[in-house]
Amino acid sequence: MTQSPIRIGIVGLGKMGLSHVSMIRAHPDVSVEAVVDQAGYVLDVLSKYTGLRTFTDYDEMLKSVELDAVIIATPTRFHASMVKTALEHDLNVFCEKPLCLTAAESEDLAQIAADRGLVTQVGYHNRFVGAFEEVKHLLDAQAIGKVTHVLAEAYGPVVLKPKGSTWRSQRSEGGGCLYDYAAHPINLVNWYLGAPTAVGGTVLGSVFSADTEDEVFGTLYFGDGVTGQVSVNWSDESYRKMTTRITLWGTLGRITADRQECQVYLRDQANPPEGYRHGWNVRYTTELTDQVWFYLRGEEYSAQLDAFVQRVAKRDIEGINDFSSAAVTDRVLELMVADAAGGVSTTDDWPAALAASAARRPDETLTRRAAELVRDTAKQAGQAGRRLTGKLRSR
Repeated sequence: MTQSPIRIGIVGLGKMGLSHVSMIRAHPDVSVEAVVDQAGYVLDVLSKYTGLRTFTDYDEMLKSVELDAVIIATPTRFHASMVKTALEHDLNVFCEKPLCLTAAESEDLAQIAADRGLVTQVGYHNRFVGAFEEVKHLLDAQAIGKVTHVLAEAYGPVVLKPKGSTWRSQRSEGGGCLYDYAAHPINLVNWYLGAPTAVGGTVLGSVFSADTEDEVFGTLYFGDGVTGQVSVNWSDESYRKMTTRITLWGTLGRITADRQECQVYLRDQANPPEGYRHGWNVRYTTELTDQVWFYLRGEEYSAQLDAFVQRVAKRDIEGINDFSSAAVTDRVLELMVADAAGGVSTTDDWPAALAASAARRPDETLTRRAAELVRDTAKQAGQAGRRLTGKLRSR
């Protein structure tokens, strides 16, 4: 146990907020000093059965209670202002994902925290799943050689029919499949490969929702020719619950991982890490996961809170899932929204479109390439026409 408990306030008592209350109250190094929410009934129940101090006003809690840190689990659109206020009170912050609705806000918060020497963390819990951690270790060891492609997937039965509006069903609130679901596998890709240089072909499709997307598809482009595909659908009833899967191909093998296991294929030319061999290998999450002090939903949820508490105790400013790393994911989400808004980029009339684009731009290389493509297309069409004419004449 630390010399004195870390004093924490919890903001937002929805599904994740109540989960955090249950887990962090059981932590031996933590004292939960207060909770904040607008739901009077929830506050009354918590006050009656836990004795926690309750508030309906965030600013009032910050003025009234001595804290070392806050856990913020409100709808995403409130994150930027609430986190900034906490940082300005010199409080360490754990915030649910995604950090903000714009990368600029996330980057600003990361800078404020760095300037004040504060510990920050965002709730991308998959980085604490044993199988996904093993993927990181294998990539760092270059077990599959140079990575050439990654497929990031997430599927689940969240929205299976048209339903009433909540904050999770409105993109302006931080809801929707992209920010609420796809952010998880994308964040893992950022952990493994860093930030992409570009995105393309993004589709934000609606299956049942009226105000936001239910499926996300797109391509990520990294340096040195590495690419990635994102495939996410939260209206997939064939899955019992949310399932996240990452597959990476490399010059020396392949890795596929989900919450249950990490499957690794190593070619004969690979240098297998300790515990691995050429061909197929399987490591299970049960053998890769450390025991936690309190289990709820999954070990990774407790593990991420423990990591935050230990970092606060040690004043360890840089760490897993800090605001700077979360800002990278927010930037990707923002790029995908912009890309999807641009619509279809290549259609059947691409020769004319490319020629028009080249005419608008003075770049000689592009103009020359466009001219070559249009010329070649016209030549191929002409040849096809002559062949058809010849066949008709021979009849």
